[in-house]
Amino acid sequence: MRFDGTLQKWNAERGFGFIVATQGGQEIFVHLTAFPPDGRKPVAGEPLSFEIELDRDGKKRATRVLRKRPQRSAAARTRESRSDEHGRSRSGRQHSQGVLRGLLMLAIAAALGWYAYDRWEARGQNLRAFLQPADTAPVLARPLPIGNNERFQLESPATVPAPMPQSSYRCDGRMQCAQMHSCAEATYFLKNCPGTQLDGDGDGIPCEKQWCNRG
Repeated sequence: MRFDGTLQKWNAERGFGFIVATQGGQEIFVHLTAFPPDGRKPVAGEPLSFEIELDRDGKKRATRVLRKRPQRSAAARTRESRSDEHGRSRSGRQHSQGVLRGLLMLAIAAALGWYAYDRWEARGQNLRAFLQPADTAPVLARPLPIGNNERFQLESPATVPAPMPQSSYRCDGRMQCAQMHSCAEATYFLKNCPGTQLDGDGDGIPCEKQWCNRG
């Protein structure tokens, strides 16, 4: 059976003392070896719980002693409760402020991202407008000889020759019809690549048997 009490006396040099039990107020002998090995020295006045057994002489002695936390006063408990509530309230306010700061930072980042995208899109539109060719060619002037003098006549866009489309063919050393792949390719090589052997009859139509047979 376990009892409650208070360490009334303690002799640190000899390592023993006396506990006054709460039930009955009886002094009970206690030795240092009955305390838990937690490194703490017994102090007179500290509350304890213990069990009682008889020694060889039949006298009571405390054993298996446990230290108890001292009971706090109502005022102390009230102060601690208020302190906990204040701490929780402060923690809640800090959490709310942190959430608001996070939302504000997200809003600022979104605004900056949208501004950067808008500027990039505007620059892209300006660049496309700059690179896009005009619908009508500019009016050019060409000299017309009149005697020893020259005068300039404006040419309308309709009379300005359109630029030749860029061909995908290149003179790469091929010279015979067997090396061609289409009539258009053979025609390009005949007109642009010297030394080809594509027009045997000299009528201006290349590779008539292989590619440009118009019969």
